[in-house]
Amino acid sequence: MNWLLVVVGAVVGAPLRYLADRAIQSRHDSAFPWGTFTVNVVGCLVLGVLTGAAAEGAASAHLQLLIGTGLCGALTTYSTFSYETLRLAEDGSRFYAAANVVGSVAAGLGAAFAGTAVAEAVWG
Repeated sequence: MNWLLVVVGAVVGAPLRYLADRAIQSRHDSAFPWGTFTVNVVGCLVLGVLTGAAAEGAASAHLQLLIGTGLCGALTTYSTFSYETLRLAEDGSRFYAAANVVGSVAAGLGAAFAGTAVAEAVWG
């Protein structure tokens, strides 16, 4: 039944990604893909907290499947990040394309480390 946990997490994560992306992007008129950037950073933060909680023994394998694989797997999107970065570069917005790559990687890593640190502080 592990697959069912992944499916349930994804059923929540995929629409959450779409709705968050549309809500955030509608508030900006720049070419930068703020919606995708935000869901990816939030997903990294959640995954960091989950990883830290699992390392401290506070998160079960079932919770990791539900939240980590299912929810975060459907919430975050590397393919859309790649597509939007390529589209920015092709449209001549090379600064936004480079900022998307550097900002997404830096913010995602920072969020994952911060999430792990928070989990260790809470459950450590």
